[in-house]
Amino acid sequence: MSAKIRWGILSTALWNKALIGPLQQSARSELAAVASRNLKKAQAYAEEKGIPKAYGSYEELLADSEIDVVFVPLPNALHCEWTVKAAAAGKHVLCEKPLVITMDQMEKIEAAAQANNVTIFEAVGILHHPLTHKVKEIVQAGKLGEIQQITAWRGFCLPPEDRDNIRLKPELGGGSLWDVGVYPNALAILLNQTGPPIEVWACQIKGETGVDLTMSGQMRFSNGVVAQISSSLSTPDRARLHIAGNKGALEVMAPSMPVNTGRTDSQIVISGIDGNTETVVIPARDAYLCEVEAMEACVLDGAAPIVPLSLSRDFLKSILALYQSANSGRPVKL
Repeated sequence: MSAKIRWGILSTALWNKALIGPLQQSARSELAAVASRNLKKAQAYAEEKGIPKAYGSYEELLADSEIDVVFVPLPNALHCEWTVKAAAAGKHVLCEKPLVITMDQMEKIEAAAQANNVTIFEAVGILHHPLTHKVKEIVQAGKLGEIQQITAWRGFCLPPEDRDNIRLKPELGGGSLWDVGVYPNALAILLNQTGPPIEVWACQIKGETGVDLTMSGQMRFSNGVVAQISSSLSTPDRARLHIAGNKGALEVMAPSMPVNTGRTDSQIVISGIDGNTETVVIPARDAYLCEVEAMEACVLDGAAPIVPLSLSRDFLKSILALYQSANSGRPVKL
């Protein structure tokens, strides 16, 4: 393989804009192709974005022997199908979050990665950013003492007139928890480091289409830590992370995580039980560029993924249990 990895993108989805810039900026990546179900649309998109190749079907792009890595930004319900097909074609895959929405899909992707010896990981941007790495370092160093509670939330307002938005379509894996809720869920699990919760309780507010517009959940872990998370498609833009221990507390103020991490510096505020505070500034860095660099490290350097499939499996177990609890009105043990 050359010193660069060559990427192909499946679809001309709006969300591609988050990754196209980083791909074109990175010294070890090359954006080589884009595919659409409509050739003219793909060609117009490729010309506009400066992408060398355009294909009129996803299958044609996967058949291109010059493509090393595929980015899958399709609706949630299609992630498994095209990730597995890409793996079968010998491509590494960066799949937009959530990686999958059922355990059966998770097992298919795990099997495809192993059978075809390719790297597949979930594009949870904030987990690849130095901000989260620093928070994890602070927690592991014992600066907060014994962790007792993690609180995280992410929400924004989806315009009511945007009725055709895929986030509102249950058949495509819509809903606030599957969309922005993956961030607080993932942060709680990653930072607690004991695997998925052992028990969850959740409640939801559903919209006209039947998806959750707002989800609130409580997660209890095997070490006694409790996490409270929430997500919404119908509130003002909000994002926070708060971790409380018996020696101190930590708060991350980063509206629009992870998008805002590439626009402004992030701040971690640490408060001690003595009342003293410390502010750690994390310089602005594009979380999607961090994802690109993570894939480069895996493919070119043999590094392990920052978000391995085993971690994505833990995320999935938790989200499925939260939905089960919200739908049943009862706590759910994992």
